Amino acid sequence: MQGNFSYHNPTKLYFGEDSLNYLKDELKNFGPVVLLNYGSGSVKRNGIYDQVIAILKGGGKSIVENPGVMSNPTLEKLREGIQIARDNKVDWILALGGGSVCDYSKAVAASVYYDGDYWDKFWLKQEQPDADQKLLPVGCILTMAGTGSEMNAGTVITDAEHTFKVGHVFDDRLMPKFSILNPKFTMTVPDNQMKAGIYDIMNHIMEQYFSDFDDNTSDYLSEGLMRSLIVASRKAVKNPQDYEARSNIMWTATWALNTLIGLGKREDWMVHMIGHSVGAWTHAPHGYCLAAVSMAYYRRAMKPGLPKFVRFAKNVWNVQGDGMTDEQIAEAGLVALKSWMLEVGLPLTISEIGATPDMIPGITGGTICYPAGYLDLKPEDITEILKDSL
Repeated sequence: MQGNFSYHNPTKLYFGEDSLNYLKDELKNFGPVVLLNYGSGSVKRNGIYDQVIAILKGGGKSIVENPGVMSNPTLEKLREGIQIARDNKVDWILALGGGSVCDYSKAVAASVYYDGDYWDKFWLKQEQPDADQKLLPVGCILTMAGTGSEMNAGTVITDAEHTFKVGHVFDDRLMPKFSILNPKFTMTVPDNQMKAGIYDIMNHIMEQYFSDFDDNTSDYLSEGLMRSLIVASRKAVKNPQDYEARSNIMWTATWALNTLIGLGKREDWMVHMIGHSVGAWTHAPHGYCLAAVSMAYYRRAMKPGLPKFVRFAKNVWNVQGDGMTDEQIAEAGLVALKSWMLEVGLPLTISEIGATPDMIPGITGGTICYPAGYLDLKPEDITEILKDSL
């Protein structure tokens, strides 16, 4: 392994069918006023909301509700949540929902006690909160697997007015203090959200995997996670109520982006950069946006990253490679990836999710470019990838 790094992850996880029971044990660690963030109301329809409210009230907490957190949280909604937290002097935040609700809750937690322009400081300038700034603690009850937000400090916010979607990874002060992961909660999400989450997981792993050529333990971990996801996803698509499959997907999602498999890696998040911009323009599910640009991106990255793509084909997709050149082996790996994506039911082009040729200049303009992995992309390269993805 190359480079130097430190590793610290302060999030406590509770996993399994009975994991919600541990919420009452956590309540003693936080103040009396909790801001409960959740989405459009599915948690009320499936009964999870009532369970959580009962536990919070039983623990003597005063609950301030903030419903309506959307799948791509907007800057406008962020401002609303910050104001609610300030007006009610909340002590901590509980996110009840998918990764977007968790992302949003961390964004609110970082911004409530910042007196300046939090959008400019944290998202546009990509700065961290000052060492002495107060930050609200966050807990998560996860209802959808995909983002890994339950065990990282990442946030993604969309400035809808300017069609600009941007992520920011805070330092570990903004990692959730605890997260509750009950795989049964994920069984109520719509089919397209399950599929989008599956590809979000896969892409998280690939964007850490496809960088560097050294012998790195992180890559062995990544290959195992990808193989597990492939097996579980096939089972879940056939039977969304398969608990074993859904539990493995949920657990893989957490380990795909809790910073562990990125250690000693340069990493390459350009598929996410392009996908974020596509999402800002199409409002499609995040995982669908990633899937729609992945084949064009990885075909471009294959030549400079050939040894890793050969390894990907052999170790993840079991391509034997007898009598084949390295280029043919690598290509067979990408063909296997594409076949799996079709099997899961993912879009392979941006036109499938609503993008049109006239959007390409705007999507390109909203994509953050930087040297990553095996490529050093410029705006003109982004344009070509988008054209290849139509």
